[in-house]
Amino acid sequence: MAATDDDVALTHDARVPLDASLVALGAGVVWSFGAVCSRLADGIDAWQYLTWRSLGVIVVIELLARRRGDRSGVVRAFTSGRIMFVGCLCLGTASVAYVYAVKNTSAVNAALLASTAPLAAALVARFTLGERLDRVTIWAIVVSSIGLLLMINGGSGSGQARTLVGDVAALISALGFGGYAACVRSSPTTDWSPIMPGYAAMVVVGCGAITATQGNALVPPLGESGYAVFHGGVIIVVGTLLYNHASQRIAAGAMATFAQSENVFVPLWIFVVLGDTPTAWALVGGLVVLFAVFGKAFVDASNHRG
Repeated sequence: MAATDDDVALTHDARVPLDASLVALGAGVVWSFGAVCSRLADGIDAWQYLTWRSLGVIVVIELLARRRGDRSGVVRAFTSGRIMFVGCLCLGTASVAYVYAVKNTSAVNAALLASTAPLAAALVARFTLGERLDRVTIWAIVVSSIGLLLMINGGSGSGQARTLVGDVAALISALGFGGYAACVRSSPTTDWSPIMPGYAAMVVVGCGAITATQGNALVPPLGESGYAVFHGGVIIVVGTLLYNHASQRIAAGAMATFAQSENVFVPLWIFVVLGDTPTAWALVGGLVVLFAVFGKAFVDASNHRG
């Protein structure tokens, strides 16, 4: 993937409008509610949940496309070139790995490890797009990484036991999301909305096959599948549309840093809704990450006004 002239210009000018920063942060906040849905649907496994969550994504996107008179999003995802396909694959990997992590380790720990996405996005974008990191983004990544280490040091709180497989899945999720961020940033003017139904179709086929192989029900109880469908059709669709809109004006590494607002708010919602109390160290680390994310948004917006 080669960087466009607009990409190169943006890497030399780190200033981004306040509205774009708020949209990017808002995408992460919307996504953060997904972890609550995943934990509430504790009667089905990760593969069943992912299958129905992805069906929710496909249904909503296809209805939106039909209303606009556009072609099927699934068809466009697989007929729009190599980068679109890679974007579907990356986001699908991030999606599957994150839900698997939430189901197999504490939601707090999954969010913390997944917050390494800015590092992954910056690395991928550096080698694929030639994007250079500005000083503010570098410091934001460094500070948020310190917060991440503090949160990990604090343990996973009183919730679900931390497992190695869940932690590894969370890190894989970060890498997948970093690849997706680079794909979206490779062409800011491209309509990347087909990635959502495209990756969802991949997940339905893959996770549906695993569910059937394991002998589990393809149609779980209505309440459990309802959480999954709402997660996909509302939370993921709205959050991703916001993210794609903001990515037209913000570089990949910076976008992934803004999206860490998801990982900051996940512990809050888990505590409020489920009573899963994080440790004091986890709270301190979360505040550090919050400072890095919102601090960058403020600095960039101030530079733009100046």
